[in-house]
Amino acid sequence: MKIIFYFSNRTLPALGLLMLLALGLFGIGCQDSRPDAVLEREDKRIITVVTTTTQVTDMVKEVGGVDVEVIGLMGPSVDPHLYKPTANDVALLRRADAIFFSGLMLEGRMADLFVKMARRGADVYAVTEAIPEDKLLEPEGFAGHWDPHVWFDPTIWVQCIDVAVKGLSEVDPVHAEPYQERGAALKATYLAVHEWVQERIKSLPSGQRILVTSHDAFNYFGRAYGLQVVAVQGISTVTEAGLADIARMIDFIKQHQVKAIFVESSVSPAAIERISKDAGVQIGGELFSDAMGLPGHMVIGPDGSSYDEGTWIGMMKHNVNTIVEGLR
Repeated sequence: MKIIFYFSNRTLPALGLLMLLALGLFGIGCQDSRPDAVLEREDKRIITVVTTTTQVTDMVKEVGGVDVEVIGLMGPSVDPHLYKPTANDVALLRRADAIFFSGLMLEGRMADLFVKMARRGADVYAVTEAIPEDKLLEPEGFAGHWDPHVWFDPTIWVQCIDVAVKGLSEVDPVHAEPYQERGAALKATYLAVHEWVQERIKSLPSGQRILVTSHDAFNYFGRAYGLQVVAVQGISTVTEAGLADIARMIDFIKQHQVKAIFVESSVSPAAIERISKDAGVQIGGELFSDAMGLPGHMVIGPDGSSYDEGTWIGMMKHNVNTIVEGLR
């Protein structure tokens, strides 16, 4: 059993002295009890890893398995573009054995923090660093920066697994082989999902493959599966959609006779709801974009299979089923 004590700055000196005296009197052998210490659990070394987005958290958990304790900073419905780390987040990051984040400026307000921690010797990994530049998109209006929403193309996201395997193996070489084995299995799973999406999209008539969403998070998805993606906002959600953006979207929807438009779980639905009303188009459902669903929330798909919306697999299946059913 691991017991962690947290003290305020006022009580630390006095309590610390009492604890040291007690240990000396009773002859207790003191081991490192910090949250960043490697734990001994049934003869296994357990490392503590802190992650950012739900997609990164899920990936690292799958690769780490029983050998890693993963603490995710961002939960369901959290927008990483706008996320500002708290003092507790910073404390967790400093105590971690390793840190994994998405990168490509997705966690915009945390980028400087990661750079500073890396310079101080922390093991910090951007999972997207393994992606070749020729696979990345650089949309208009985001000139000079890559589109960070790479997890919507499994053939690209699968390459990020290599960074998770590499990082965990460097920090915990004892379990390098299990990390490699889990990583290889996860790659096969991701690619199987890719094949499933391809087949599911085929059931949607080509003329109806127009995806209208709140912000520009689905460009990789559109490129991978042949959908035209149109968003009210740009890549980032830092700036809100203006009246001109909404008016252009209404005209586009009417001109192309779009059957349904979609809200996103991590973005305010206000703009989409207004467009839906003014354009006379239905809202086809809610998509997971920058954050996945609630872990453990099981859903039954149209084919009768169940999936957990709090996993990358479940997120993909939920989105594809929602899009196909909404546009068909």
